[in-house]
Amino acid sequence: MTIVVIPTYDERENVEKMALAVLHCAQGAELLFVDDNSPDGTGDVIERLRRDNPRIHCLHREKKNGLGRAYVEGFSRAIELGADRIVQMDCDFSHNPSDIPRLLAEDADLVIGSRYVPGGSTPGWPFRRRLISRLGGMFIRFATGMPLRDPTGGFRCWKVPALKKIAFQDVESAGYSFQLEMNHRAWKAGCTIREIPISFSDRAAGYSKITPAIAVESFKIALRLRFHGK
Repeated sequence: MTIVVIPTYDERENVEKMALAVLHCAQGAELLFVDDNSPDGTGDVIERLRRDNPRIHCLHREKKNGLGRAYVEGFSRAIELGADRIVQMDCDFSHNPSDIPRLLAEDADLVIGSRYVPGGSTPGWPFRRRLISRLGGMFIRFATGMPLRDPTGGFRCWKVPALKKIAFQDVESAGYSFQLEMNHRAWKAGCTIREIPISFSDRAAGYSKITPAIAVESFKIALRLRFHGK
């Protein structure tokens, strides 16, 4: 069984549309939201959806405690629910639910929806943002040695045995650099990794949680992985 795990914080405007889109595009899959006690009432919307559809689940956390920890708890709950594959994605439609079947069609331990392999794109991004993202990816590849074009991409499909192999519960990164550290663990463990092209769009509703500190954190984690290996 495939379970799609989506962390949420203040996504009231997106969550119902996202749930409908995911369940339509990923036939047979189930959906697990991990809500960090959103003050805008996102959790209440999810509970209403859950009552109406047995394919929808929700894990309510007491407070906002980092994207990485949300995914760790979400992955653990998905495995408890019987998942053998787990898709992770954002709730703001920057990741297109119609791409989920393409992720699932690949036979690899980890499939990454990549902005930077041939065919991938970032429509609507200003030049400065594209440049910073590209240079950041180049730095991460140089620092860690990982041969990934999009080492921080967050639209991915994991086989559960691979997650268990890399001991995902022990990942130290609590924030967005969780994506980077998980990729590094999978690569070092010899997992098969494939990148497929996606179009990554800006959110249509709600507000971004990305801050400059997130980029700084990723650079620090990349250097730690280079010099300490974990």
